[in-house]
Amino acid sequence: MPEKVVIIGSGPAGWTAAIYAARANLDPLVFAGRPKQMPALVLPGGQLMLTTEVENYPGFPKGITGPELMAALEQQAVRFATRIQTDDGQNPDVSNPDDGHSYKYHDCKHVDLSSRPFKIIGEDDRVIEAHAVIIATGATANWLGLENEMRLARSGGGVSACAVCDGALPIFRGKELAVVGGGDSAIEEATYLTKFASKVYLIHRRDQLRASKIMAQRAADNPKIEILWNKIVIDVLGDEKISALRLRDTQDKKESELPVGGLFLAIGHTPATAFLDGQLELDSKGYIKLTDPYRTATSIEGVFAAGDVVDSVYRQAITAAGMGCKAAIDAERWLADQGIE
Repeated sequence: MPEKVVIIGSGPAGWTAAIYAARANLDPLVFAGRPKQMPALVLPGGQLMLTTEVENYPGFPKGITGPELMAALEQQAVRFATRIQTDDGQNPDVSNPDDGHSYKYHDCKHVDLSSRPFKIIGEDDRVIEAHAVIIATGATANWLGLENEMRLARSGGGVSACAVCDGALPIFRGKELAVVGGGDSAIEEATYLTKFASKVYLIHRRDQLRASKIMAQRAADNPKIEILWNKIVIDVLGDEKISALRLRDTQDKKESELPVGGLFLAIGHTPATAFLDGQLELDSKGYIKLTDPYRTATSIEGVFAAGDVVDSVYRQAITAAGMGCKAAIDAERWLADQGIE
């Protein structure tokens, strides 16, 4: 018997879709994914698993850590009988977020959307059929791939890939910060950080920015931004917290240290769509393209998408959760139209 709906992904979009689908008696099954390392760090629970303090998610006046928020969303989904695919079957004990159960999650290796019901193929080649699919696999920030960079990102030691998410945290206020990148996003991040930092270094590997002229001029005109040309970061220094960056000049190869109180990566994001093998229409940036920007339907009827896997603009937990809600409602209505309830 095919599943009514399978949700692929376990970030804010995936768990919110599961909550709404479960409360609509769709008995959703979630492929939460398995942790993966470089080149892009992928975690069950999404990029919030790398965020120690979340202060901008509504409903938490004192803030909440990213892992705590994702654990709460997961437990709420399971409360309404959401099933989670694991290596051993379904439904791990999620009552204790520290019991290591997340590493038993099962990943989706491939999907076949060429015929109905759709086929979701797990890591062990087990095939699960579904009438509807919600894709909420997110987009991973591109990292430099340095060992201490990732350790400090996971521990809340002053390394981040989202200035809007983390820049206002006390750990960064009044500090000299660094942003790596040379595109419009990097300048947007650096400009945003000037609200809180004493100074922002924009580190770029070339002698001119890739950003649009107006954005490049904005960086040049900001007295708090200093652009370091022809530099790459070869190491992140610091034990509990970041203390400095080791830089290498791309021309003369000389190395130097730059004391900073925070590092922000702005070198792009990679949407998690490789497992689709080109079966869905993507936009020019590789994000899943929606047939209607106000809905969540994709180029294949019965397949819906939500969260950062379709959003290259906002990439916030709250916007992803809102899209997860929309995807579940869209899927419910589509299934009803097909006579599947």
